[in-house]
Parts: sequence; structure tokens; C-alpha cells
Amino acid sequence: MRRFRLPLRSAARGFRPHAPRGLRVRLVVAFLLAAAFGALLTAGLTFHRARAAILDRAEETAVADLRTQLDSLAPDLTLPPTAEDLRGLTRQIDQAGGARAWHASASYRGGEPVTASPGTPPVPAELRRAVQDSGRAVHQRTEHDGRPWLALGMPVAYTDDSGDTGTDADAHADTDTSADAGSLSGLTVYAAFPLDDDRADIDALVTAAEAGAVPALALALVPALFAARSVLRPVRRLRHGAERIAAGELDTRLDAPGRDELADLTRSFNTMAETLERDAAELRRLEAGARRFAADVAHELRTPLAAMAAVTEVLDEDAASGVLPADTEDAVRLISEEVRALARTVEDLMEVSRFDAKAAPVHREDVDLRTLVTKTLQLRGWAHDERVRADLPEPAPVRVDPRRIDVVLGNLVANALHHGRPPVTVAVRVRGDRVRVTVTDRGPGIPDEALPYVFDRFYKADAARPRSGGSGLGLAIAQENAALNDGTLTAANHPDGGAVFTLTLPSAASSRGTT
Repeated sequence: MRRFRLPLRSAARGFRPHAPRGLRVRLVVAFLLAAAFGALLTAGLTFHRARAAILDRAEETAVADLRTQLDSLAPDLTLPPTAEDLRGLTRQIDQAGGARAWHASASYRGGEPVTASPGTPPVPAELRRAVQDSGRAVHQRTEHDGRPWLALGMPVAYTDDSGDTGTDADAHADTDTSADAGSLSGLTVYAAFPLDDDRADIDALVTAAEAGAVPALALALVPALFAARSVLRPVRRLRHGAERIAAGELDTRLDAPGRDELADLTRSFNTMAETLERDAAELRRLEAGARRFAADVAHELRTPLAAMAAVTEVLDEDAASGVLPADTEDAVRLISEEVRALARTVEDLMEVSRFDAKAAPVHREDVDLRTLVTKTLQLRGWAHDERVRADLPEPAPVRVDPRRIDVVLGNLVANALHHGRPPVTVAVRVRGDRVRVTVTDRGPGIPDEALPYVFDRFYKADAARPRSGGSGLGLAIAQENAALNDGTLTAANHPDGGAVFTLTLPSAASSRGTT
């Protein structure tokens, strides 16, 4: 047996049965299984009752026939009988059986049964004991030579008009088959006959049940499909409605006919869609109001800030010339720094409002990203600063808006200088159809809990980094500008320490291919 296990296990490993995934298939299968179970249960109960009825009828008829024959044959028997008498009695019973094909045997006072037919099945020991113990007719179903048989055992009672018990060997006894008619005579007759005809009737029942099962399942398929369709139709409508809402069509509503559970679910869906539409409209209104407010505030602040900036420039000149007292000079410089920071914040807010309004213009040009990096460092005075290093080993052609990429690079380097530690390295690498710019510092890095939020507006990791003069919009603006140029901007921590910001842009060739 061991040699057969490996193929079976390998075959089982390769075969992975899966339950039906479609709701329609599962509903139809469940309906058919229920119908099959009901049909099998009904057929089983019917078969059991019919089989019991057939066998009970055969047993009752056999007992009645054997009693009738003994009532006519036993009175002529002399007690105590000899073996030849018993053999003659069984021969007469066999002949009287006719179509039933009796195979009779008889015993006297517990002796071995005597039969006249050599093909008579042996009398079961259980049957003999049951007849002796009960003193009444007993029947038992047995198997002999692969055929079903019904074995009967029936004791014979006798009565004597003179009251003689018949102990004399030459006495002639008036016998009766009923134990209630008198005392037992000691004579027991056994008879057996095959149940081939009854088994044929039972087999016919099984065949009929099997033949009727397939049409029943075929007929059950029709209501199964109808039930699956009636259930799946509202489910399909709900799915389409959910897809439309997911696509932004919040005014989607579904018809909800009927009063069943699916209709209740559809009405709940409509209520949910109505709530979502109302909340979404309110959120859009609030968001639009917030955007307008920020844009209006920034716009209104530009004019006074321009005047303040002009005044602070004059004051800066006076402070530089030394005509102002020391305390006044410090105050002037502080005011000048705050005015410049406020001006930068206002400009950032104006830029953010353009992003939100989808009004930020993009003017693409074919440039070498190394050139953009070099110009960014030169314009901000970092080209000859030992704190900033450029790693530009190979040409990196891109098609981008140079002004917006300059903003991205400037914000990233400024962020690294303010929050990290030098040296800050700006490296450009070409990877297939993508060009990557990494800005790496040697600072403490970004806390893990802050990484998902570094590009959020006005977010500052105050717990890990000191306060800077920035507005908290620099990284958010950098990410928006990267997206406008079909690029991505990500933040991570270097294994050796420090933060790493990666700007990924499509190469010039891939940009022209997509456009």
C-alpha cells in the first residue's frame, strides 16, 4: 500500500478544489443540494417503508400458509414420530408449498431437524432457541448461498379428548398448531423459502427512485435559476449603484420595489447615498470657502507687506550705517526678518491657492537636470558653500518646468540645512527611463511617526526638530510641483543616519513618448 501513497499525495498537492465564487453559482448549487437532500430523504423514507411493507407481507403470508398446511397435515402424524415420519411430513409440506418453494425440516423434542430435501438450508441456531423459548411461531431473515431466505419455526401443540398426554408410543394424538389450543407436542416444524421475488420488488423500487432522482434535479434547476435571478437582480443593481457612487456620482438612487430584505437594503443604500451627497456638498462648500479665505487673505496682505518691506529696507540701511541706537538697530533687524518671513508665507499661500484652483501654469522645456541643480545652488549662494555638495556624474535629460523644479530643489536643500546637519548632498542618477535626485543630510533623521505627514501643509515635527522660520508649506509646495511635472517626491531615513528626500522624474525620451 505504501507505493500508492506518493502519487496520491502529489496529485492532491497539485489539485486545489475551489468553492464556486459566483453568487449565482452558489445559490443554484445550494438550491440543488437542498432539492437533492429532500429528494433523497423522501426516497429513503419511502423505500424504507415500502421495503418493510413488502417483507412484513411476505412474513405474514408465509406464517399463515405454514400454519394452514400444518393444520391439515399434523393431525395425521403419530407421536412420537420416527425419522421417517418426520421426513414424510416435510416432504408433504414441500409439495404443498407450490410456487413458494418450501424447504421444510422437522424435529422432535429438540432433536436435529430432519428434512426430505437435500437443498434445504440449515436451520439457524438462533431461530431454534427462539422457538423453544417462546413456544410460538418465529421467523428470521437469513442469507444462504448469496440469496436472501425467510426461515420459519413453528411448534405443534396437541389435545386429547380423553385427557391423555400421548406418552404411549402407539397412541394416536389429535394435534393442533396453536400453543394456546393445548400443551406443546414437542414437534417443531421449520420451513424456509427464498425471497428472490421480494428482492426483485425492492430492487425495482431502488431503480425507480434512481430513475426519478435525475429528472427531479433537472426540474429543480429551473426554480433554482429563477430564485438566483430574483435574488441577484437587486444585488447587481446595488453593485452598479456602489460603483457609480465610487466614481463620484453621489446623486445615484435605486428603485426599491417590494417589502423584502433586499428592498430594505436598497432603501438603506439610498439613504446612505443621500447622506453622502449632502455631506460631500457641505465639505466642498467649506473647502471652497477655506480656499477663498486663504487666497483673499494672502492677496490682501500683499499690498501692506510690500509697503512694510520697503520701509524695512530703509530701516535696514539706517541700521547698517550706524545712525540708530543699538537697541533700535536690533529691533529693526528683528522686524525686517519677520516681515520677510511673513512675505514668504503669503507667497506660499498664494501658490497653494493656485494649486487648489488647478490654475498653476506649467511650461515644460528640455533641460539637463544637472544644469537645474547647478543653477539652484548658484542662485541661493550654495554653489561655493562647504555645507552643500553636488554629485552630478552623468547627463540627465528631462522635460520639465525649470522654475517649478528649481522651487522643489531649493525647498529640499533649505529644509535639509535647517533641520539636518551638513554636509547636504544633492545627487542625480539615471535609472532607465527615470531620473532621480536625492537630497541627503547628516542630521537625526525624521521620526517614524512623522514620516507619513512630512508633506502635509503646516506640519512640523516639533518634538524632534527645532523651530525654524519657515511657514510649514515648503515640502507641500515641493510635492505639488513634482506632481505637476509628472514626478514623485518621497521621504525616508538613511540607514547611516539623516533624512533622504527623493525626487523622481521621467526622462526626456519617456516624457515625449507619453505626450
